[in-house]
Amino acid sequence: MSLSFSDYSTRLSSALVAADPANINTLCDHLLAAWKDKRQLFLCGNGGSAGNAVHIANDMIYGIDRKTGKGLRAHALPANTAILTCLANDEGYAEIFAKQLGVYANAGDALVVLSGSGNSPNILRALEYAKDNGLTSFAILGYSGGKAKELADYPIHFAIDDMQVSEDSQLVVMHYAMQWLAERAREVTL
Repeated sequence: MSLSFSDYSTRLSSALVAADPANINTLCDHLLAAWKDKRQLFLCGNGGSAGNAVHIANDMIYGIDRKTGKGLRAHALPANTAILTCLANDEGYAEIFAKQLGVYANAGDALVVLSGSGNSPNILRALEYAKDNGLTSFAILGYSGGKAKELADYPIHFAIDDMQVSEDSQLVVMHYAMQWLAERAREVTL
């Protein structure tokens, strides 16, 4: 079998169309409320999902209201290599996100975890921290959704056994949320 762009885009499109939009709508509503109330959004993931977390934080800080600079207070937990390597060395890799949440996060903030498998220990620990400390958690997941599908308050699951399509779905959801928020920028008074 020879892969074509048409095949790839069809798999991505099929995964997106099959997803339940309810938790995506809840994510958008929650991010709008967080933006209005000056609460924070935390994003985390590993590998390509870590790169997506950094990308999305940029979009939420700057992209949603470039005219006034009234961005959402978004933080990509994988962005600081000094913090990541310190925590991984001293506390173990499973703690790299939960320990940061322990310093930065407040009850009422939001956490979005990005994961293909939904089984990475550091993602699961972040979700456990959120549950124990009053953060609302969302998880954008591929494959079976893994353990994260059960731990997240609002799982957004794309049942696709393909890491790249799974990572694409993360960006599609969050780019949609960014544009949805941008349309509502006038509702936010900071």
